[in-house]
Amino acid sequence: MSSTIIVALILLLQPFVYWRAAEAKPLLVTGSCRDYGKLNVVIVMCDSFDGRLTFHTENETVALPFINLMKRDGSLFLNAYTNSPICCPSRAAMWSGLFNHLTESWNNFKGLDPNYTTWMDLMEKYGYYTQKYGKIDYTSGHHSLSNRVEAWTRNVDFLLHQEGRPVAELIGDKKYTRVMKKDWKITDKAKTWIRNKATNLTQPFVLYLGLNLPHPYPSPSSGENYGASTFLTSPYWLERVTYKAIRIPKWSPFSEMHPVDYYSSYTKNCTGKFTQKEIRAIRAHYYAMCAETDAMLGEIISALSETGLLKSTLVIFTADHGELAMEHRQFYKMSMYEASSHIPLLIMGPNIKSQVISSVVSLVDIFPTMLDVARIPVPKNLSGYSLLPLIQAKTENNIPSRKQHPGWVLSEFHGCNVNSSTYMLRTGKWKYIAYSDDHSVSPQLFDLSADPDELTNVATKFPEMVQTLNRKLHSIIDYPKVSALVELYNKQQIIKWKETVGQNYSDILANLRWHQDWKKHPKKYEHAIDKWIKGNRNL
Repeated sequence: MSSTIIVALILLLQPFVYWRAAEAKPLLVTGSCRDYGKLNVVIVMCDSFDGRLTFHTENETVALPFINLMKRDGSLFLNAYTNSPICCPSRAAMWSGLFNHLTESWNNFKGLDPNYTTWMDLMEKYGYYTQKYGKIDYTSGHHSLSNRVEAWTRNVDFLLHQEGRPVAELIGDKKYTRVMKKDWKITDKAKTWIRNKATNLTQPFVLYLGLNLPHPYPSPSSGENYGASTFLTSPYWLERVTYKAIRIPKWSPFSEMHPVDYYSSYTKNCTGKFTQKEIRAIRAHYYAMCAETDAMLGEIISALSETGLLKSTLVIFTADHGELAMEHRQFYKMSMYEASSHIPLLIMGPNIKSQVISSVVSLVDIFPTMLDVARIPVPKNLSGYSLLPLIQAKTENNIPSRKQHPGWVLSEFHGCNVNSSTYMLRTGKWKYIAYSDDHSVSPQLFDLSADPDELTNVATKFPEMVQTLNRKLHSIIDYPKVSALVELYNKQQIIKWKETVGQNYSDILANLRWHQDWKKHPKKYEHAIDKWIKGNRNL
């Protein structure tokens, strides 16, 4: 039996009785802060983890012992959301504490400036030792060429498959545990750092570990830089999944799908026929990938426990966004449906309540929370709010008054696989989704208390609620204006890129991830881009 498993059993069998509240120290007028009595912080942020797995009935389908440990001994947020259901913009929101339209983090290519001051930079300035491992992905200039061109041309009048068909694949045998080798390598580095470096520090530290799992794996058949439509795992992790408990999601007929949903389903190569066996296998493999993610979280918690650092460390587990895993006839993210937009958020540590929190929160709340933990003055212009008032067992004295978290969260999307800027307002039992310019695409309204699977759009049934929520959304963001700015940005980028690649433009377009469809009518599709660029000059 490995040492990690032994530690896991010990932690699961007894509560953290040795935790104690950190000594409260007031912020100094000069803005400096004292090191003693301050908590260490460890954040484990994964990619594409459906937050409902931390509490929903789906949790019965897969064993997640370390998430369950955090749920038992810490605070679990039932309604945590991404601020943009795609990698780079979601992380830009988390690292900046600002909504994406405020930083113009539009897609996987357009995030924050590399020199942007993050909460980690501020914590380092105020005396924390900082360390990052793994996937960071919040700055501009990254991801594949296909990804950015698909985002720029999303409003062009064509419909092309942009991803490989989602598939489930098995690798190795029942002893094969390290499937995602890259993630295990950085997890090992983080463990070693905890044991060899963190234990010898004389100042508080913050450690960030960014995992790729449970994001689907690349699919070489998708062309340039591949897509990522392969749900890959081993028999070892698949044994952690209870097949009988896997729910096959209901799909609406094509005729009843929202037009934006149909575009997403088609571009994600999900409009073909899928058997229940295929769907169950994809979902099972995804859950198994979540189990492997949970094990990496366990390695970090175990290292903290073995070194005695757990008693003075705040541990946070979250993700950039979720994974549809064939719900709503889609995989991947890029959607405001729960599987895509709902993220895990669990926090445990000294002075943290063991509780379930129903308040709606989002990734922008991480920034002020981290500053609050470090007793650093929180800037007033942030979109987020500190979560400490919601999770602390005992409120510290002599600290500045905090803003109360509002009863809503905002998420927005401007990237690929969706042919409209999308805006989600989540408040109470309602989820309101608005599009584009507020009139050319019909909105969606879901009552999550009566319809948790979001199968019935009740926007026409409750027009007064739609008007109320739309007014609220407009008070938060002028979304028709933002949508116009994004389309202008997209046109400028495609024009600039076309000039850069010169005579290679046509050949490059023909060999992106949509190559199989594109090569059937290359001149037609290229003409459609030119027509779109010339249209609406008044933008």
